Amino acid sequence: MGVGISMGGLAGAVAKEGAAGIISNAQIGFREADFEKNPFQANLRAMESEYQKARKTAPDGVIGFNIMVALKHYEEYVRHAAAIGCDLIISGAGLPTELPRYVEGTDTKIAPIVSTEKSARVILKYWDRKYNRVPDLLVIEGPKAGGHLGFTKEQLEIFDDKAYNEEVKSILKAVREYEEKYERKIPVVLAGGIDTKEKVEAAMSLGVDGVQTASLFVTTEECDADIRYKEAYINAGEEDICIVTSPVGMPGRAILNPFMKRVMDGEKFTPKKCLGCLHKCNPSEIPYCITERLVAAARGDVEEALLFCGKEAYRQQKITTVREVIGSLMGEE
Repeated sequence: MGVGISMGGLAGAVAKEGAAGIISNAQIGFREADFEKNPFQANLRAMESEYQKARKTAPDGVIGFNIMVALKHYEEYVRHAAAIGCDLIISGAGLPTELPRYVEGTDTKIAPIVSTEKSARVILKYWDRKYNRVPDLLVIEGPKAGGHLGFTKEQLEIFDDKAYNEEVKSILKAVREYEEKYERKIPVVLAGGIDTKEKVEAAMSLGVDGVQTASLFVTTEECDADIRYKEAYINAGEEDICIVTSPVGMPGRAILNPFMKRVMDGEKFTPKKCLGCLHKCNPSEIPYCITERLVAAARGDVEEALLFCGKEAYRQQKITTVREVIGSLMGEE
C-alpha cells in the first residue's frame, strides 16, 4: 500500500469505521518539494502530517504505520512514528529483530509480519531472549497477499489453501507456547486474499483473532492513490495478476502492465536518481528503481508503474467506500 496508496486519507477513514487504519511509511514524502534533494527529511515531515490528517478524521481511532525493515533509516522512522504518538507499528520486508528497542519507553504497540512457522519462531524466540517480551500483535501474511511476499517462488507453488491453512495452525501453535510462558494473549491477524465475509469466517475458523486486508481498499473513494491506479485494479483480469521479482530481491505480486512486460523481457531501466531508500540496493545492478515506479503508480502513470496488488484484486469491479468494504466483510448490508 506504499508508495502513496494508504496515507492519512485512507487510514483515517478506516480508523473512523472502527478498524485499524495503517499508513504506509514507504517514501511517504514523495509529494514534498524537497523530496529528491532530501528524501529522509521529507519522509519524516510527511509521516507527521499524514498521521495528523488521519487523527483529525478519527480522533479516537486506532492509527498506525507500516514500516519496512528493508528501508534505510528504519530505526529513525520507527522512533519518529512512536514519538508522534501512533498506536501501532507493523513491520515486515525482513524480520524486525530490533523493533522492541526502538519503541522502548513509548505506548506504541508493535506487530511483526511473518509468513511461515519458521519466521514466527525466529522472531518470537529472539524477542523473548533479548527483550523479554512478545509482540503486541502478530500479522500472518499469506501467499495471496499483494506487494512483497515473505516466500520463495518454490513456496508459492507449494502453498495452496489447504497447505497454508496447516501452516497458519503451526504458527498459532508457536504463538500459544509464548502466550503460556508470558501468561498473556497475543492477538493474531491473517492477511492475504481475504475479500469476502466467507473468507473472513474461514480465517477466523483457523483460530486467528482478526484479518488484515489491503487491496479491497484501493478501489475506495477515500484511498489516497490516483483514480487511474484504482481503475487499473478494476480493469485487470485474473490473468493480468502475476508474480514479479522486485529490486528488493523478493517475489512480489503485481498487475502485468506494459512496463512490467518489458522488465520481464529483460529490459533495464536506469534510475534517474538514487534516493537511497533501501539497504540492499545497487543502482547499477537493479532492473529498475522501485521508488520511481511506485511513485508513478500513486500519481496515475499506470503504463510505466509498478502496480502492486493482491491475488484477488481482479475481483474488484467498481469504486466503493471504506464503509461499504468494512460492511461487506462484516456481513452487513
